[in-house]
Amino acid sequence: MAAQFKSISSTNLPPKDDQDLRLAMEEMQKANYFTFVMLLNMLPLDPKFLANVTFLMPNDRMLSKTVIPDNAVSSFLHRHSIPSPLIFEHLLYIPTGSVLPSLMPEYLMNVSNGGGRRTFVLNNVKIISPNICTVGSSIRCHGIDGVLNPESNISLHTCSNTMVPVPPPPSLVAPPPLLPPPPPSPVPFFSSPEADSSQHISGSSKLSLGRKMLKSMATILVPLMIGVSI
Repeated sequence: MAAQFKSISSTNLPPKDDQDLRLAMEEMQKANYFTFVMLLNMLPLDPKFLANVTFLMPNDRMLSKTVIPDNAVSSFLHRHSIPSPLIFEHLLYIPTGSVLPSLMPEYLMNVSNGGGRRTFVLNNVKIISPNICTVGSSIRCHGIDGVLNPESNISLHTCSNTMVPVPPPPSLVAPPPLLPPPPPSPVPFFSSPEADSSQHISGSSKLSLGRKMLKSMATILVPLMIGVSI
């Protein structure tokens, strides 16, 4: 049986395609995940499976109990794939309550992280055989203890309640230029009553002094003028 699946995997993948998927399928077969490899080979080569993906693989015993119609193989594989190459140690950094996407649109996986092997749960399945695919640079795979059913998908409403809101991007419209502050209005000059009274007093004293000078000059000039006339 293993030889049969090897022949399928070697004939269905064109030699010019990415080598990471070939290496990953060889590692799957060495770990006895033959049925999952068979499902991959039932489909035309999917570009999403060539790189940057993590496969979640039910074992042969679990898949033997699962009915998968031919027209549902693609959605089954997309549902069991995460669009990022994650080793198990990286998964352990994801806290409980987080949500992981799959390659199937709108199918999301809720994380329950117990902090160790066999305690990391995605929806209704547990990772029991981590890090099966490690040779290639961009494909990882882990064995799970069940099948991710469509019914186990968490709703988008639940996801929106647990996700951290993202702040909106800054506006692309430039703010209006800042106008210079208006010049200060001129303050009218008001003289104080004391100043006005002092000016008035000084003017009066000057006028009085002038009158005294004229009177003195008159007293001096008048006798002189009389003496000249005599």
